[in-house]
Amino acid sequence: MNGSCLVHATWRKSSQSGSQGADCVEIAQTAEVVAVRDSKDPDGPVLTFGPRAWSAFLHHLKAQNP
Repeated sequence: MNGSCLVHATWRKSSQSGSQGADCVEIAQTAEVVAVRDSKDPDGPVLTFGPRAWSAFLHHLKAQNP
């Protein structure tokens, strides 16, 4: 995947992140992918998931943490 599709993406932190800014995960959603990165390293590696895979991941997390 070409990282250029994330140039104008809006990144947001997890609602579970504290106000201290440590150990934060950010996501950006586009029409093609959901991207995940470490907020402490915004120029570092980015994981990307297709919308269906991301939805399945979230469903699994919610099932494990009701």
